[in-house]
Amino acid sequence: MSKGLVIIITGHGKGKTTSALGQALRAVGQGLKVLMIQFLKSSHIYGEMTSAQRLYPDFEIIQAGKGCVPPLNKNSSRGDYECTACDFECHINPNNPSSEDRESTRLAFALAEERIKSGKYGLIILDEIIYAIDYGLISVENVLKLIEQKPPELHLILTGRNAPPELVREADLVSEILEIKHPFQDGIKSIKGIDY
Repeated sequence: MSKGLVIIITGHGKGKTTSALGQALRAVGQGLKVLMIQFLKSSHIYGEMTSAQRLYPDFEIIQAGKGCVPPLNKNSSRGDYECTACDFECHINPNNPSSEDRESTRLAFALAEERIKSGKYGLIILDEIIYAIDYGLISVENVLKLIEQKPPELHLILTGRNAPPELVREADLVSEILEIKHPFQDGIKSIKGIDY
């Protein structure tokens, strides 16, 4: 079996999660079992949630924002926890994360540790975990330990803006998404099927 890569998708442009989802689709096509844990997200409005349900059990997404973290050792895609349909109102305030944000991030990280150590997956995506580091919700040291403890054949993708240099050094592949132009600049709000 080949060495599992550590991949970082960072930068200020749109497309970090989208890129990771493309990698997940490719991995499923090659027979890998894929898990995406979405740190800080807690709305089923995202289109990838429906797509993952169609690809289950080969591809599973667990949203781990406040109010959404499933119990450990549970099959999250089979409805044993409820997530809010908040239309993005549940998103974290990066300047002042709530105690609920801190607790859900702690639980999400514990879930990530459990699933990484399980050996059941060929690819695990920790979506927006780099934001959690940037907002002071997770230490970069704990993420580095998690990388060090992963099974050798597991591919691990981490997404989010402002990847710390320590993570960049540890990664095998780092891509930076650059914003050149965005419809938000013209007052166009989020577009169904493109932004969510």
